[in-house]
Amino acid sequence: MNGRKLVTSLIKAGGLYGLTAEKFSLGRSNEDVVRTMLDSGIRIIQYREKTKKMGRKYEECLRLRAMTREVGAAFIINDDIDLALLVGADGVHVGQEDLPVAAVRALVGENTAIGLSTHAPNEARAAVAQGADYIGVGPIFQTATKEDVCAPVGLEYLDFVAGGIDLPFVAIGGIKEHNLAEVVAHGARCVALVTEITEVRDIPGKIAALATILRDRTP
Repeated sequence: MNGRKLVTSLIKAGGLYGLTAEKFSLGRSNEDVVRTMLDSGIRIIQYREKTKKMGRKYEECLRLRAMTREVGAAFIINDDIDLALLVGADGVHVGQEDLPVAAVRALVGENTAIGLSTHAPNEARAAVAQGADYIGVGPIFQTATKEDVCAPVGLEYLDFVAGGIDLPFVAIGGIKEHNLAEVVAHGARCVALVTEITEVRDIPGKIAALATILRDRTP
C-alpha cells in the first residue's frame, strides 16, 4: 500500500493521531515519545518541529521513518516537503499559507498523501476542489501548543465538516481527555492531540484512556 492510501485509510478508520512536540515532552526525545506512542497503538505520527535545524530534522526523521515502517504506521511531515521526500514519508501536511495543494502534488507525486489545515467552511470546500487527501479541522478549542494559531473554530465548524465534506478529516486543537467525548459526539473519528500525550509522565496510560473514550463514544 502506498503512503497516500495508507494515510487516508487510517484516518477513515479513526483513532488517535500523534504529533511530535519535543519542547513539551518533559525532556524526552522525539524518538522516545514516538516509540511509546507506537507501542501504545497509535498508527499515525506527524513530525512537527518548527525551530530545529534541517540537518537535525533529517537525521531524526530517518529514525522515525524506520520506526513507523516497522509497525505499519503512517509517517507524515508538517510543512517540509523536501524533508518528506528525502525520508520517504507517507504524507505531508500543509497550512493555508503554505504552497497550494496543486503545487505540493506536483512535487510529491501521486503516492504521497497531502493534508491541509482548514479553519472555515470555505477552506474545507476549497480543499475538496484542490484535491487534498484529508483535512485538519481546528483548532476546536483554545491551544497554546502552536505559535501564530488562529482563534478556536469551535464545534460548529466540526459539525459542518462531519455533515457535509466528503474528505477524511482530523480534529485538532485544545483537545484533552476531559473534552474528547464532546468532540467525538460532534462527528470526529480521528483526533489529534499534542501536549495531552507528550506532556504526561505515563504516556501509555493516557493513550489507553483516550482510546477507550474514542471506542466507547463512537457511534
